[in-house]
Amino acid sequence: MTDIAEEPSPDDSRAAAQATAVPAEPSRRGPAWGVFIGLALLVFVVDQLAKSWIVAHVAPGQVVEVVGDYVRLTFSQNNGALFGLFSSSAILFALGSLVVLVLIVWYHARAPRNLLLSIALGLLLGGATSNLVDRLRIGYVVDFIDIGIGSLRFFTFNIGDSAISLAILLLLLLALRSEGRPVPSSG
Repeated sequence: MTDIAEEPSPDDSRAAAQATAVPAEPSRRGPAWGVFIGLALLVFVVDQLAKSWIVAHVAPGQVVEVVGDYVRLTFSQNNGALFGLFSSSAILFALGSLVVLVLIVWYHARAPRNLLLSIALGLLLGGATSNLVDRLRIGYVVDFIDIGIGSLRFFTFNIGDSAISLAILLLLLLALRSEGRPVPSSG
C-alpha cells in the first residue's frame, strides 16, 4: 500500500484562503445612515415635544417673554409653508412634503459618504417630517418661536423650521465647498 498525496486543486486552495481570510471591513463609501436617521429622529422628537408643551401651556396668540422682548414664545397656527408663507395651502404642502421626504431619503441612499451631507439631510428630514405630521394630524403647523425687537419681528417658527433652515445653509456650504474642486475626468 502506497499513499499517494494528491495535489490540491486551485478550487481547494481558494476555498481554504477564503475560510482563513479576515472578513473585510464594511465599505466606508456608503452614506452615514446612523447619523442621518439618528439626527432626523432627534429633531422630530424634540420638535414634537416642544409643540406639545406649547399647545398645553400657551393659548393661541398669547405672548410669553423668554429673553425680554427679543425672544418670545407665541402659539401660532401656520396653514402655510416655512415661516407661514403661502397660507391656507396645508393639503398642498402635505403632498409636497411627502414627495420631498422620499427625495431626501433617495438622495441620501445614493450619495457618497459625507458626514456633513448626512447631517444636513438628517436635519432636513427631521424638520420636514415633524411639520408634515402636524399638517396631517391637526391641519396646520404649530409655530411658537418669535424673535425681534419691538414691532420689528421675524416670522414665527418652530424647531423643525430651524433644522430645515440650518440644513439649507449646510447644503449651500457643501455646494460652495465642492464648487472650487476640479471635476475628475472620465477619459
